[in-house]
Amino acid sequence: MQKAMIQLEALSCPSCLQKIEKAVTGLEGIEKDSVKVMFNASKVKADFNADTIAIEQIEKAIEDLGYPIIKSKVKPA
Repeated sequence: MQKAMIQLEALSCPSCLQKIEKAVTGLEGIEKDSVKVMFNASKVKADFNADTIAIEQIEKAIEDLGYPIIKSKVKPA
């Protein structure tokens, strides 16, 4: 497992948080219980299986919703 920390541009509404959480949780290879979207910090944390999904795929799912990513960090869980 890997841990992803994704910094987004400022989130403007709580429903944004729910949309992002739902999109990331729905991806194959994501540890469902690990997904956390921090509204005030505009960050997404998630544990994922690097053999199943790449960080770029997680970023794409978020960007496809219209939320620009500033930077991502991945480290071993």
